[in-house]
Amino acid sequence: MFKKIFIYIPLFVCFVIIANAQTKHRYKDIMYQGVSIEKDQSYNPTALKDDRKAYLFDLYRPTGDDAKHRPLIIWMHGGGFKFGSKSADGVELWSKTFAQRGYVCVSINYRLSKNNPLFHFDELMKSSYYAVQDVKLAVDYFKKNAARYGIDPDKIILAGNSAGGIIALQAAYSSNEELAKMAGISADSAAVSFPHERLKVAAVINFWGAIYNLDWLKNVKVPIVTCLGSNDGLVSPTHKNAPLYGGEDIHTKADELGIPNELKVFEGYSHELQKHFDPFFEGGKGTKERWLEAGQFSADFLYKNVIE
Repeated sequence: MFKKIFIYIPLFVCFVIIANAQTKHRYKDIMYQGVSIEKDQSYNPTALKDDRKAYLFDLYRPTGDDAKHRPLIIWMHGGGFKFGSKSADGVELWSKTFAQRGYVCVSINYRLSKNNPLFHFDELMKSSYYAVQDVKLAVDYFKKNAARYGIDPDKIILAGNSAGGIIALQAAYSSNEELAKMAGISADSAAVSFPHERLKVAAVINFWGAIYNLDWLKNVKVPIVTCLGSNDGLVSPTHKNAPLYGGEDIHTKADELGIPNELKVFEGYSHELQKHFDPFFEGGKGTKERWLEAGQFSADFLYKNVIE
């Protein structure tokens, strides 16, 4: 009798180990294969005709999921505030894979500059300001329509790559007044049509973006997860001449302030996690594999700091 028990114990232990290894966690792991996508919705239905395209979003939801209070991730594309759209390869990939984890995701357009922010820093900051206002409008829209989309209005996460990461950080950490002052925008023109109080979000996913003023991190304790390439020459991981502080600076300051945060550095890679950054080529198979790795790193962080 006892011999049989001793034979079964190792088998039982092995079974438990295998079962635990195969356990998947909603919001951390891929749980759904199908994703429903509704394109060209508007988060500003009253926008003037010429501006309507700037306020469109694509909605990603896991197929077969009937949960009612899911976290929402608002994804913002890169492109230097001059180019790009909600259909960019990166934000489409992350929107789909995070929806497969159980999140509701939206990839949004926002107003792009009619000037040249890529070579004029003052114009870059102004473009950031107006893009941040658009994101605040989007957050306001989804909070008001939380039941319609099956989301938890208290768990809205801002996410973006490059310019999108810059927008997410400024939207979460700066006030309208602070950002307008830095951008050189007068108080009159800084007015927006919704409340001016600081935006409340659950977390920020910052893919190779930056913040204009590190002291803004003192304003709130919103968790931040950052991924970047060590050789990024477009948005430097650390502060250089311009008032722009990259992911390594943010990580150091956040640690100092006790803000939950994690940083993943892809050694040897440049902007957009490309080997050599090319703004006209979003990246091949290797780049997309790194994007997926950045996504999983971020999902693990959110699961630990927002979901649990």
